[in-house]
Amino acid sequence: MTQASPSKTAQPERLLRLPDVEALVGLRKSSIYDAVKRGEFPAPVKLSRRAVCWPASAIDAWITERITAAGR
Repeated sequence: MTQASPSKTAQPERLLRLPDVEALVGLRKSSIYDAVKRGEFPAPVKLSRRAVCWPASAIDAWITERITAAGR
């Protein structure tokens, strides 16, 4: 039995730190965390005791949802 090898074109999930997320979505830290509390923004993933990040795919999906909701 052989195992399927991962595609060489598939890229691993990128993890974005807060400054990158702020730049992509146009919101500041307090607005991002308020939206997370309200369930309107993806929750961060804990990397360590004091570090968090967001999966790029979650941020991309949120941006797409916002554009779709705006009717564009």
